[in-house]
Amino acid sequence: MNKSELVESVAKLTQLSKKDSEAAINATLDAITEALVKEEKVVLVGFGTFETRRREARMGHNPSTKAAIEIPASKAPAFKAGKSLKDKVNK
Repeated sequence: MNKSELVESVAKLTQLSKKDSEAAINATLDAITEALVKEEKVVLVGFGTFETRRREARMGHNPSTKAAIEIPASKAPAFKAGKSLKDKVNK
């Protein structure tokens, strides 16, 4: 499912217009993104948790030259599915 299909599905489920559904989805994604930028957790009970995880600096290798390179520390967004979501998916 891509974003336009998600907008259409939300519009059907909520009986909102596609324009209003898209605005709601965009606002939700923006709010989650802003929280992650601030390194805050977003917990949606029954669905899952979005959080930012830190990756330590490490040594890697350039696959074409086999030269060792240092990979700098970074942050990455992560999602952990909640029990309810896992149960529905595994039914």
